[in-house]
Amino acid sequence: MGNKHKEWKKLSILLSSIGIAGIGDFIYLVAINIIVYQLTGSAAAVAGLWIIGPLTNILTKFWTGSFIDYRSKRKVMMITYVVRAVFIFLIPFAPNMIVIYSLLVCLSIAKSFFGPASMTYVAMVVEQPRRKRFNAIRSFTTSGAFIVGPAIAGSLILLTSVEITLWMNAGLFIAAALLLSILPETELIKEDAVPKLTWQQVKSDFSVVIAFLKENNYIAAVYMAFIAAMLFSYAMDAQEVVFTQQVIGLSELEYSLLISITGVGSVVGALLLSVFSHLFSLRFMIVIGITMTTVGYVIYAFSWSFMSIVTGFVILGFFNVFLNAGITTFYQNNVPTTVMGRVTSIFQLVQSLLQVLFILAVGITADIIPLRLTIIAASLAMLVVSMILSAAVFFPSKKKFYKE
Repeated sequence: MGNKHKEWKKLSILLSSIGIAGIGDFIYLVAINIIVYQLTGSAAAVAGLWIIGPLTNILTKFWTGSFIDYRSKRKVMMITYVVRAVFIFLIPFAPNMIVIYSLLVCLSIAKSFFGPASMTYVAMVVEQPRRKRFNAIRSFTTSGAFIVGPAIAGSLILLTSVEITLWMNAGLFIAAALLLSILPETELIKEDAVPKLTWQQVKSDFSVVIAFLKENNYIAAVYMAFIAAMLFSYAMDAQEVVFTQQVIGLSELEYSLLISITGVGSVVGALLLSVFSHLFSLRFMIVIGITMTTVGYVIYAFSWSFMSIVTGFVILGFFNVFLNAGITTFYQNNVPTTVMGRVTSIFQLVQSLLQVLFILAVGITADIIPLRLTIIAASLAMLVVSMILSAAVFFPSKKKFYKE
């Protein structure tokens, strides 16, 4: 009992660090949107913020995995927190948009290291029997940050200023780094054994990843199906403001209320999953998650009123946490930590490439045909992908991949 308590105390510190950084991400997102709009008055400049992350990933994900897998994941996470704090602190001092976008690119580079490092570190620190519940609680902290972050940002901006809000926000990332410093080091890294980051090394690591994916094509297929479904959702999200206000006819107040209700749905779903995760199998979590999230998007695509769109958003918000917790646990259980950083980086590279293409495709298509038809087509395509993923998950001979 004492060991179990000690273990969850350690995991609580990790969850707190990730949760604080998550709140910081949402505060930063609100503040940077306001700063960019104040400086430019351009909706296009604000929309450009959607593209910086995926474009940066395309340029960095080839080699981030090669860097991460040979170094301490905990230290990589801590350094990315500190780097993000520094660049967020510097944003208010930027004299023009060129400097701001340069700082945002640096922030995106730091974040591109954090994703694969945190995925691997969690798999190393959290034992397999506890991963499902840990990922469920992590979904709860992420959903909570989705509500708390913008609320804190709005309050701070109202009481102080955007600049002071960003400086305080930088402090959250420093706090997240300090919490991680409390946790024990899980890896014994010999500095002389760490290979230099060269093109030859990156090329060799890329071959290792390709070989792993060929040998484990089922794992690759399931995760790629998940990525495909998320691409359709991301493309629809990029047109969300235009669709809800111009096609459905919602006011800005109704749209804000809609986002808040969706966040509440996510928190309720994550809280339920955190408490009762032991009652749900991984297969159930993934299938019910992808199916009902897609149903939510289909309802959204065919919506005609505030209440109908709220119904769709509450459903997708509630069940999206089941999907994310389930697929993350499946991934951590089946990809060895020795190659997880490199494998995750390659998956995120592919996702970012397709993300940019999907956003552009939906945007261009919406100018040619009515936006509703574009959103309906995307939601139905997502439905087809979800059916394929569900069938793959429940394939009888693949039960071994979902052992807990």
